[in-house]
Amino acid sequence: MTYHDAHATPSRWGLPDPDSQPEFYQDVTMKRLTAWVLDVIVIVAITFAISLLTLGIGFFLWGLIYLAVGFTYRTLTLTGRSATLGMRLFAIELRRHDGHRFDRQTAALHTLGFYLSMTTFVIQLISIVMMFTTARGQGLVDMVLGTAAINRAADQH
Repeated sequence: MTYHDAHATPSRWGLPDPDSQPEFYQDVTMKRLTAWVLDVIVIVAITFAISLLTLGIGFFLWGLIYLAVGFTYRTLTLTGRSATLGMRLFAIELRRHDGHRFDRQTAALHTLGFYLSMTTFVIQLISIVMMFTTARGQGLVDMVLGTAAINRAADQH
């Protein structure tokens, strides 16, 4: 499995084609779900630690701290290597429509979209169904931003 990324131009390179390169999308939806569970555990652990460090006051502000930690965690990890820690563990990463890894703006927009979609059960359900039924396994936020999760190529680190 090879995928060109270094200094790729949008007119020549983009997301892998799901018909000619299906290996990039194989099992990505389930890996993404499992990665999400792991990321939630990490975010809860960080939120718990912050709550303890504030001598328990953080437990009264759990929701706000969780949102702040989660947004920061997701944005920073997606900016760094286009994958959260959970995604890295399962060898998947998010890519923009032009095939490049996420920059800070795309990471922040993707995270914002993720949190907005989580506010409404119906929107989240639509997004999950889309991940299982679209050729690239894209959720609602991915479709809006033109992004997709792919299996990390073996020649990349």
